[in-house]
Amino acid sequence: MVSEPNERIRDTVRRGYAEIAKGKSGCCSGSSPCCGSSSPDKLAEAIGYTVEELQVLPEGANMGLSCGNPTAIAGLKPGQVVLDLGSGGGFDVFIAAKKVGVEGRSIGIDMTPEMLRKARSSISEFTDKTGLNNVEFRLGEIEHLPAADSSIDVVISNCVMNLSPDKQQVWNEIARALRPGGKASISDLALKKPLPQEVLKSAAAIVSCVAGAVLIDETIIMAKQAGLIDIRIDQEAYSIDLMADCNDPLYREVRESLPPSGKLSDYIVSVNITASKP
Repeated sequence: MVSEPNERIRDTVRRGYAEIAKGKSGCCSGSSPCCGSSSPDKLAEAIGYTVEELQVLPEGANMGLSCGNPTAIAGLKPGQVVLDLGSGGGFDVFIAAKKVGVEGRSIGIDMTPEMLRKARSSISEFTDKTGLNNVEFRLGEIEHLPAADSSIDVVISNCVMNLSPDKQQVWNEIARALRPGGKASISDLALKKPLPQEVLKSAAAIVSCVAGAVLIDETIIMAKQAGLIDIRIDQEAYSIDLMADCNDPLYREVRESLPPSGKLSDYIVSVNITASKP
């Protein structure tokens, strides 16, 4: 049974990302520059994506919502089946699809119908660009993945797991879906120290992944409890301020909730997490 507070968080996230999908919010909405940069591509390049990777994307797939490059740390190989948790407009799904090639499969999971429609509408453009027909998008929550047991080679996610009100369940689902020897490659946010209460109460902080961040040690514990091994967490050199220093209303509201002269990077760091299923 889903608790009422958890369902409220999911509804907040779903509504927030529906607005982003419609172009009414988010770092690249309207006339707002994308997170300290003039375009989503410049932000993506700043956090590790290559020009070649970005060239395969359909128009609008890069919405400036990333905090890392999980496809890079995954070391994807041709023929693999990849599952992206919280796939949004399909950004990492399309990049992964190019890497796994014609014999592989790239699957996106998202709980927001507006995001799914946006992503699915881009598949034909991706096929025209690459000649590949290996992409699929499924409706679902990351706590209850629409994927069979032991069916996935690599699970990726990009700044999404912190949106979940039940992160242990997400890790359990990752372990269930992975094949033996499979790998989880997650880019997300982690806490250096607890956030101020004013930030935790902000709906904008929930939608922008900030309020749900947990301490790095907590993430390691959850991955271990799910049965995963070889867990590694690397802090990224680029700062959360790269994303927060923009005119986007989500991050602006979060900034305004911080103490005077406070910065998000005082509390939060971008991390890459890898783990394997024995």
